Amino acid sequence: MELSNPRHPHSVSGLTSLPPPRTAVTLGEHVRGQTRRMCGAAGFAADGSGRALTDLLDLLGPAAHRPLAAGPPSRSFVCDDHSPVEFSLAFSAGSPVALRLLVEPGCSATTLEENGRLGRQALEALAARRGFSTDPVRRVEDLFFPPAMDGRFALWCAMDLRPDRPAGVKVYVNPQAHGRARSAQVTQEALNRFGFGGAWPALRERALPRGPDRDEILFFALDLGSWHTPRVKVYVAHHDITAAEAHAVARLLPGEPAQRVGEFCRVVAGDPGRFDHRPLVSCLSYTARDGTHPSGYTVHVPVRDYAPDDEVARDRATAVLRGYGMDPGAVGSACAAMTSRRPRDGVGLIAYVSLVQSTWQPPRVNVYFSPEAYAVRPRRAANRVQEGWAT
Repeated sequence: MELSNPRHPHSVSGLTSLPPPRTAVTLGEHVRGQTRRMCGAAGFAADGSGRALTDLLDLLGPAAHRPLAAGPPSRSFVCDDHSPVEFSLAFSAGSPVALRLLVEPGCSATTLEENGRLGRQALEALAARRGFSTDPVRRVEDLFFPPAMDGRFALWCAMDLRPDRPAGVKVYVNPQAHGRARSAQVTQEALNRFGFGGAWPALRERALPRGPDRDEILFFALDLGSWHTPRVKVYVAHHDITAAEAHAVARLLPGEPAQRVGEFCRVVAGDPGRFDHRPLVSCLSYTARDGTHPSGYTVHVPVRDYAPDDEVARDRATAVLRGYGMDPGAVGSACAAMTSRRPRDGVGLIAYVSLVQSTWQPPRVNVYFSPEAYAVRPRRAANRVQEGWAT
């Protein structure tokens, strides 16, 4: 997912650069082809991706016309190779697979301030085309878009594409815009403005007990457009945490779902003990159903840092999908839709696998894919032997 390791600034060092394309393929052409093929992997009609493609390329702005050979338009925080686009598939038992596209609209900017301005302009244009309101973003503009911005990004925009209903839009903004030390203050005030001030004490106590360097608030997210139950979401990266400690955070969600979190983390990550490489990420969702307690909890497991290659990552994703009674076939189709390379020849195509739980819906599993537009991360050959895989 869009949730890369904030302790390891993005660099293409350590990744294998892709060979120069035979023709001047642009970023827009690269992701256009991936989007069409991913729609097929998700089971969409062949002609169902046209509007999404238009929206995606419009959100990318000038970056869509940039040749891949010129390198990424900026050091985007979205993917390890700085691709400013991410794909994901959402699975739930008995429902169609959903495809999500995430874009950094201001990725061509040279400053965070310009990034935020371009991102909001692109969002307003998308809202005009799709017919939704951006009032929730305007309500917190002063918190997330100060005159001088800090952090690693300004605004991301995502679209959920489902064959059975209109697309939903999500916006991600940066709680560290005023600096990491003030991220908790910014998040508390943002929750207050949306009527969830009563949720802050428990969130702070259970999800942020170790301070901003170890429990780091990464994103504040808003649902816009066509959502049955719009959410306000807070994402927290837990550095150097165990699956058992993640279970304790998940208990913020009332009821039984927290029991599943530890086992999910162990299966996806191969039971590493401590997550001391890329951190686990919690997402707490709040809705009008309850102003004090989260209505949803998601754990994002960065499988690419805990699997030797994408073949293992794919098989782990397949295992958890089967365990939750979901058809995993789209995962293999998605890998083929994203790249022609063999899954075992790199790691990072599958970036995250997440478990989404709520108080009113059955569990969902999301699998996140990088476009690998600029580089491929080499597989860890030694780890295949340790895990019992042939070399």
